[in-house]
Amino acid sequence: MAGVIYDGTKLRVYMALQEVCLEAGETKQWRDEFWSELLEDEEVLEEFIYYLEYEDLREKLCCHGFSLIDLFVWQMGLANLRMDTGKNTAACNKESMVLRAFRAMIEMRKDPESFVKKMREDRGMDKME
Repeated sequence: MAGVIYDGTKLRVYMALQEVCLEAGETKQWRDEFWSELLEDEEVLEEFIYYLEYEDLREKLCCHGFSLIDLFVWQMGLANLRMDTGKNTAACNKESMVLRAFRAMIEMRKDPESFVKKMREDRGMDKME
């Protein structure tokens, strides 16, 4: 097979995703659904690759004025509600929140109006997602 060039980027990203999901405590089903969603949105996939390489979120990709950083902070608030702490503690799984921020961006890009409405809802201690 001379002359065949193989780009293993997506394979490496999937392998890294497996590790991150394991650290985050996500199920294989959740991981595979997220992977399918990532493959459908090239810009979010690019941002995820950046996150894997630098372990940092950037504000390059925005939807209706919200960046991945905004979605991460929103996920922190939801985690605080789930744990009923009112603040971000050491027990909070940051890897899970990052993954959920990426998944939220994908969801927001598919249906921005509904997602922004959901983000702006008042979430009291009795209003879990």
